[in-house]
Amino acid sequence: MKRSIFILSLFILAIGLKGQTERPKLVVGIMVDQMKQEYIWRFENHFGEGGLKRLMNDGFAAKNGHYNYAATSTGPGHASVYTGTTPSVHGIVNNSWYSRLLKRSVYCAEDTAVVAVGGSERSGRISPMNLYSSTITDELKLSTQQQGKVIAMSIKDRGSALPGGHYSDGSYWYDSNTGDFMTSSYYMDELPDWMKAFNNRKLADKYLNETWNTVKPISEYNESGIDNSPYESGFKGKETPTFPYDLSKLRADNGNFGMLPSTPFGNTILNELALAAIDAEGLGADATTDFLAVSFSSPDYIGHNFGPQSKEVQDTYIRLDKEIESLLNALDSKVGKGNYVVFLTADHAVAENSLRMKNDKFRVDNFNSGEMGKALEKAVNEKYGEAEWFEVGRGYDLFLNHDLIKEKKVNLYEMQLFVAQEAMKFEGVYLALTGTDLVRNSYGDLMRSLVQSAYHTKESGDVKLILDPAWQSGRAKGTGHGNAWTYDTHVPIIFYGWGVKKGTSVRKIHITDIAPTLSMLLQIRLPNGATGQPIFEAFK
Repeated sequence: MKRSIFILSLFILAIGLKGQTERPKLVVGIMVDQMKQEYIWRFENHFGEGGLKRLMNDGFAAKNGHYNYAATSTGPGHASVYTGTTPSVHGIVNNSWYSRLLKRSVYCAEDTAVVAVGGSERSGRISPMNLYSSTITDELKLSTQQQGKVIAMSIKDRGSALPGGHYSDGSYWYDSNTGDFMTSSYYMDELPDWMKAFNNRKLADKYLNETWNTVKPISEYNESGIDNSPYESGFKGKETPTFPYDLSKLRADNGNFGMLPSTPFGNTILNELALAAIDAEGLGADATTDFLAVSFSSPDYIGHNFGPQSKEVQDTYIRLDKEIESLLNALDSKVGKGNYVVFLTADHAVAENSLRMKNDKFRVDNFNSGEMGKALEKAVNEKYGEAEWFEVGRGYDLFLNHDLIKEKKVNLYEMQLFVAQEAMKFEGVYLALTGTDLVRNSYGDLMRSLVQSAYHTKESGDVKLILDPAWQSGRAKGTGHGNAWTYDTHVPIIFYGWGVKKGTSVRKIHITDIAPTLSMLLQIRLPNGATGQPIFEAFK
């Protein structure tokens, strides 16, 4: 009798083990464009229990998550999260940058060899081909012999193309010219039927005929500043940047379909698309792991327009919390609670308005890179003689004319040092480092190491600049980002679901650790350029 019970027990155990999945059925990557870690804490009392709070309370939250390089913008952010490395390796050094090879500006997700599919022609020359390294989504495709599906989507094309990687089954982005979602011939020759049906719902037109008002009484929005702030831009056609916004009356003066991303309805339409994709593509429907990459871009448009202390930003995040709750509920229903893993992070954080801080007596101002560029050109001409010494002499990445320098038999490193020294004379410049030093040296100093991690030997310039804390370049209203200080680098890093241990950590964790953590969870190869490390506290 005991022997029979023992054999029966082994049989039941074997069935149980066979039924357990070695990998989750679905990975969902949520990126929020321009999300500070602080927003989660500041607006938490307005969140429901099923969205961001659910992720934080039932998942693993890194409270001290940071970008570990000095180019905090959308393109590098998405590339770094999905490759597990920094711009020094993956090559996406900014949203756009100057190419010495092509002698022109290059957009991070541009591909002149492909054409638009399903949208306007000028919005369709997009692919991940500027990436020097593989993504976690590429590695999932390779590990499953192309059986696992990868679907990526965003309002911004770069927020879709870079996460989707080279093997994406479909990367889709919003076309501000038509109000539809589109892709390029890199991925397919024709939009799938489900995407055509989604576009036929004309949701962009629907939302742009609504009014954007606060989802709660504005009197309850005590975590943000006054509604009519002199540091907010607002929309054309409305005298003040104040609620409510009748979009039907404003859309014509604000780009028509191009206005949608600058409202919370950009998040709403993207969430609708994610729900449609889960059904239509059968994501998480079988034992082979799929990947859904969703990047919410509207917080960035709204943040640039109104700034981080605005009622508009607070309302956007209260609404985004509801969108995330809707997505999680759909995953529970369609994939099954416990069968999927989610990570949430941001592509960068954001600065305060510099002029506001100046008026509040901080030692801050807006930085005029154009004036600095002219002064640097003058100084170099006075020292080395009149010539076109700069290929690009503006911004925070300065390119010298190597052919001319060689022709004139000038020492390149000497000129780099001279330009860096001259740049350091300008108020607002904290640090200027030469490309030669960034290649030769290994820095222990934090800020220098952040610049080094942003420097790519083929894509970056001869001198890289970092501004003093809180300084921005020429933005009177709203706000910006792109520096290396904590207000731009500190972002949420949250894991939730399959294989994730509930808890928190306050140690410094980098966004380049996200992809290696997923690699360990999924038991697949690391992205080929990965330099991050798995977050050990997140594992059961």
